[in-house]
Amino acid sequence: MSRIGFKPVQIPEGVTVDIKDNVVTVKGKLGELTQEIKGGIEIDIQDGEIHVKRPSESKQHKAYHGLYRSLLYNMIEGVSKGWTKELELIGVGYKASNQGQLLDLSLGFSHNILMELPPEVKVETTSEKGKNPMIKLTSYDKQLIGHIAAKIRSFRKPEPYKGKGVRYKGEEIRRKAGKTA
Repeated sequence: MSRIGFKPVQIPEGVTVDIKDNVVTVKGKLGELTQEIKGGIEIDIQDGEIHVKRPSESKQHKAYHGLYRSLLYNMIEGVSKGWTKELELIGVGYKASNQGQLLDLSLGFSHNILMELPPEVKVETTSEKGKNPMIKLTSYDKQLIGHIAAKIRSFRKPEPYKGKGVRYKGEEIRRKAGKTA
């Protein structure tokens, strides 16, 4: 059984948390996030800490308890420090470039893939000689940045024989042996 819901969430300097009608609003130097709290979960702010409480020991309340504590922690970390995801393009001729919020991917298809990113996400692309092209996504919203990184990865998932494709930095791909003669 997980006990993550019982851990209090520290509120750092420069971050304000407001609760109104089961909607939690977190404001910080990087941005503002809101989250609706459902399932009867109560949230108390005491001495610079957020405490999440559940009304009963039912399975659903236990699940919501840990979920909302994790969501609040991710919101506070995001508006104070921010989140980053890095993607690697592995394959001959795979390239990435950006003009502002427009990401241009060349992944071996007949046409380049153009992807317009939301303004909350900052994108950086690097291409150094002898190294794989990298895409670095930065945002204060962990859910949004994870969704966008997964969308970019879905354009060309890493394949198990040569390992070509778009992968997260540091991701291990299970390799298969090819045909034996």
